[in-house]
Amino acid sequence: MKSATLIKIELLLLLILFLVAPFTFFKPKVTEQTVEESTIKIAEKKPQQVIVKKVLEKPLHQVILPDFAAIRDVKSKKKKFFDFMRPAVVRQNNELLATRIKLNLWLEHISLELPLSIQEQQELTALVKRYRVNKDASPLSQVNELLVRVDVVPMPLVLVQAANESAWGTSRFSRIGLNFFGIWCYRQGCGMVPSGRNVGAKHEVAAFKSLDAAVARYFHNLNSNNAYRVFRTIRFELRAQDQPLNPEVLATGLLPYSERGADYVIDITKMLRQNQQYLIEDNTKADVAVSD
Repeated sequence: MKSATLIKIELLLLLILFLVAPFTFFKPKVTEQTVEESTIKIAEKKPQQVIVKKVLEKPLHQVILPDFAAIRDVKSKKKKFFDFMRPAVVRQNNELLATRIKLNLWLEHISLELPLSIQEQQELTALVKRYRVNKDASPLSQVNELLVRVDVVPMPLVLVQAANESAWGTSRFSRIGLNFFGIWCYRQGCGMVPSGRNVGAKHEVAAFKSLDAAVARYFHNLNSNNAYRVFRTIRFELRAQDQPLNPEVLATGLLPYSERGADYVIDITKMLRQNQQYLIEDNTKADVAVSD
């Protein structure tokens, strides 16, 4: 028989073996699982690097534009920009002058109580609708109101506004949508969504297929929108007094054009003065263009 001492020693060894076993025989398996789980957790906590691909916005037109941003010489950039814009402005002013000739002729006929032809009546109806004139007014009143609205905008004023609104042709809206005048539209998909548009706002910046279309919209906006009634009144009064359509004087009627109000008008006036050397030729052309 085993002695009591030997039995105690065996029991002590079994107790030690029982306590140590989990850290010996089972250690490799536990360690392997622990390392694997730790690796997964570390990988989950590692910050992910988000690769942002810069998407190049494609133009919404097929017009080949000068790369105004690449022109470093300021004088060269200004001349290039004005030369680019000028032909479309000339064409639009000439169209308006041609329409004014018709209106003055119709005014003379109506004043003499001579009837308009069917074609002339149709043209008058179309102009009344286009320029938002009261369709229920008499033909005489309609023609008089159209002569207030259907008129030119001096070349220097158009060019300077285009330069101001488009950052000399480098803005996103001018490059992508040929919008050199900051014109808005309100139908979904009619243009480009501004990056800083307020939540809930639905306006877009209009996009055009040609420079002529963009310039025509700018002219029509000034000549028909109620916001520019003062602008048109100033222009009409200058006409009535046989005064030239002075761009700086007309600029005072552009307060509603920008949220900046008076500061915007001051900026436009400064630009007209600062860029006289580029606009002096246009002033000569404008004097010819604005005469009836």
